[in-house]
Amino acid sequence: MRFPRMLIEAESPEQLGYDKIKFNLTESSLRDRTLAELGLDLNDQILCYTDHLGLPPLREAIAARAGMQSGEVLLTAGAAAALFIVAVTLLDRGDHMIVVRPNYATNIETPRILGCQVECLDLKFEDGFALDLARLETMITPKTRLISLTTPHNPTGVALSAATLRAVAAMAERHDVHVLVDETYRDMSFVEKPPVAATLSERLISVSSLSKSYGIPGIRLGWIVSRDRGLNYRFLCAKEQIGICGSVVDEAIGLAAYSQADAWMASVQAPLKAAFDSVAAWIAAEPMLEWVEPSGGCVCFPRIVGEVDMAVFYATLNDIHGCYVGPGHWFEQDDRYFRLGYGWPLPAELAGGLKAISASLRKAAL
Repeated sequence: MRFPRMLIEAESPEQLGYDKIKFNLTESSLRDRTLAELGLDLNDQILCYTDHLGLPPLREAIAARAGMQSGEVLLTAGAAAALFIVAVTLLDRGDHMIVVRPNYATNIETPRILGCQVECLDLKFEDGFALDLARLETMITPKTRLISLTTPHNPTGVALSAATLRAVAAMAERHDVHVLVDETYRDMSFVEKPPVAATLSERLISVSSLSKSYGIPGIRLGWIVSRDRGLNYRFLCAKEQIGICGSVVDEAIGLAAYSQADAWMASVQAPLKAAFDSVAAWIAAEPMLEWVEPSGGCVCFPRIVGEVDMAVFYATLNDIHGCYVGPGHWFEQDDRYFRLGYGWPLPAELAGGLKAISASLRKAAL
């Protein structure tokens, strides 16, 4: 089995080197937190194997917020591991899978590596990147085993409503397929949050993590939630083959962070709203860009308007201004689109980055 290196990883800021970046607008999370902020002393932590399902108090806390039971939660090494575990558990060579696109690359690449027929349901800018339920149902075949959705969506920031999720659950039950719902940005919703997807049906599987909304991607902690106990057992078997159990250090830090969830999210609402308003005002005044206004998360996916030399644009943006965004090819899209992360940079960094994008667009205009 050969794993290709995904461009979203190979060209990531941590691989490029943060010292080379002046305005980092590539990040898809809130500002990184420090261990000191959590007020946690780990000196007495025993560095042992832990419960293979994950630290029980953390699973209980996650389950309580979701309206589920702790036995329905499996901790993983970030949402990336959760996505991998779901794919290798449910998919075999020759199976059919439907995934919305644009999307985080691993949602598409892992099933391809497994030899699946991966069919993309492309979200259209002209349709507000909305999920077309009728189109989705026509794509389901007798070989369809999994449908992969994300809400709020990365990279567009568009969120699914409770009614849409319930329609998806009913569809999954009609066709006897599983639906993976990546809810990593759920705690950063700008609209009324729908129920956790896994509460709606045993056919729906929720995935989330502490990386995005909680600003601690460095500890690598995510989870899978499902009401299907038999399926959860299969997920556990896959996790044990990959790494037996999680890191006791990561899980201790994760519990401390998650225990502060309400206070943390309340503290970031005002700066996140201010950052969003800055981007919205800038795009409204920038004739060379258009967007679908996000309804959650901390990223958006603007599109360049007019004739622009894309090579000149990105070279000017990166090399002259030291500003980086996530180019469209990270998501199998045209580079006229780019993911702009506005939750991670400080206000001055965001302002400088937006100014650099406008200057680079004019430099590249034909």
